[in-house]
Order: sequence, then structure tokens, then C-alpha cells
Amino acid sequence: MSNLNTIDHIAIPVTDVAASVAWYREHFQCEVKYEDDTWALLAFANIHLALVIPAQHPTHIGFVTAEAEKFGALKTHRDGTRSCYVNDPSGNSIEMLAADSMPSYR
Repeated sequence: MSNLNTIDHIAIPVTDVAASVAWYREHFQCEVKYEDDTWALLAFANIHLALVIPAQHPTHIGFVTAEAEKFGALKTHRDGTRSCYVNDPSGNSIEMLAADSMPSYR
């Protein structure tokens, strides 16, 4: 199983980040790893859930890979991760996160 890639997070669209964080915390056992006005990252036992404002961040699945650069130029984000977005054959947005850029809070 160690050969399998890691899905770091699923990003879903929300209209109000703070209200959505409050709702998820009320209904599930999760930890807020990051929150601002445009996105939040919630940690669950098996995956992270990103709550994103669509005008700022696309709905996507984030994969961690040592080969992220094969997919395009990597952009450094405010949390220190480096990634690029690509589309799968069906047009779904996929974020390729560089394995060496993952912060310790993940």
C-alpha cells in the first residue's frame, strides 16, 4: 500500500467560510487547521476538507506527489505549499501538491 499516492484534501465551494466552519464543527469531530475569509482547512481522521469561496479557489481534489512539477510550474501559496492545477480528462480540477512543501500542520 505504500506505493499509493495521497489525497491530501477535497475542496468544496461555500458561500460563507466562517458559517461553514461552524456548521462542520458542530456536526463532526474535526480540527480547524487554517481559516481566513476565502478558505478554511479542516482536518478529519483520514483526510482534509477545504472550504473555498469559488471566486478565489476552484473546487478540486488535492493530491500530494513528489512529481508535481511534471504537471506544470508550481506556485507557492501563503501556507507554504507549492502546487499547480490541472484538469483530468473529464474537466475536473486537480491540485498537484509538491510533497516536499507540505507544512507540518498537515
